[in-house]
Amino acid sequence: MRSRSRSILAALIVGAAIGAAARLPNAGPLATAIGRLEPLGAVFIRLVTMVVVPLVVSSLFVAVASLDSVRRLGRLGGATLAYFLATTAAAALVGAVVAVSLGVGRGSDATFLSRAPTTGAPGGELPSPPGLVATLVGLVPDNVIAAATRGDDLLPILVAVCIFGAAATLVEADRRRPLLEVFRAVDQMSAIVLGWIMRLAAPAVLILIAAAVSRSGTALLASLAWFAVVVIVALAVHVGAILVPVLVTLGRQRLRVFFGQVSDAIVLAFSTASSSAALPVSLAAAERLGAPAEVSSLVLPAGVTIDKNGAAVYKAVTAVCVAHWAGLALDAGVMFRIVVVSTLAAFTGAGVPGSSLVTTMMVLRAIGLDAQASAAIALVAGIDRPLDMCRTAVNTFGNLVGVAVVANVSASRE
Repeated sequence: MRSRSRSILAALIVGAAIGAAARLPNAGPLATAIGRLEPLGAVFIRLVTMVVVPLVVSSLFVAVASLDSVRRLGRLGGATLAYFLATTAAAALVGAVVAVSLGVGRGSDATFLSRAPTTGAPGGELPSPPGLVATLVGLVPDNVIAAATRGDDLLPILVAVCIFGAAATLVEADRRRPLLEVFRAVDQMSAIVLGWIMRLAAPAVLILIAAAVSRSGTALLASLAWFAVVVIVALAVHVGAILVPVLVTLGRQRLRVFFGQVSDAIVLAFSTASSSAALPVSLAAAERLGAPAEVSSLVLPAGVTIDKNGAAVYKAVTAVCVAHWAGLALDAGVMFRIVVVSTLAAFTGAGVPGSSLVTTMMVLRAIGLDAQASAAIALVAGIDRPLDMCRTAVNTFGNLVGVAVVANVSASRE
């Protein structure tokens, strides 16, 4: 996984250099060669898009339907779910607000978004964004199968999946178990297919970056670098403005002591970009904090699966950036969609490289971007690894804050 991430980053650098060279005088043959190879990169984006509906629907259904095991724990489970939902929604809101405030993607010469042949849709034609009222009405799909087939608006599909997943928690366990196994199998198959697709990531990123830079110049790379900075700033704002106050007020923890006890888990999550790899160390950190074993054994494993604050921030920032690149107006309806879908997308995703591309694509398509957004995903893929490390550290920190909060809330109610 780490070697593949390095190869993708190297492909980004080499592709940018080739694209810059193609803009030099007398480099017409190189530019022509890049143009002829670009459809190969487009195939990679289409393959990623192909996995969006099966992976997202199956993983979200399993996540919602499996919440029954948490809900049955009563007060403890209720506090855990409330914390997960509240902090993830706050993370998506923080990401969107910070991205808009810092103007990420605004004013960029991103003509590659309208000309990249990624989906076969006519580039440059942006949909009229629905208003807030129309967005709220559109949350309820009138035909789930047709919406899934079109795949151009995933928000109603996600709402329907949540409704049916919640209904599944009320079905008898013997009947619910086979249904969950089917969706888990689809989730696993989608993850396997995605793993195959990611083998093509490095050459695809090289081709698409070269084509983008040859058209738009190195100013595009400056815009991408600013995007990475804004993601890190938004993550820091979420930690400082949301998680730390929650830790102090609801978790009743002293900040210096808390960081001293959990720093090894956060560092491990950052270095491995895996909350799962850091789980044993997180459990040990929770024990050092004095959290009851019943709390840490519930909050941390469940949090690794569905509580991803850092992912919600990242997806919201990405959506705002790509919307600005594509020239899409960010009115109240679009911002509402970004926050809601980023929150839901943070609950989904497989534990394999590239799943963030799929769930981010889900957010972009939910705000009406398809052909334009697909081209931008190649850029995001090139710098995803270092940003993945940052957001995973925030995910782990958020889960450990959750342990302190749930432990304190449950103790105060006894």
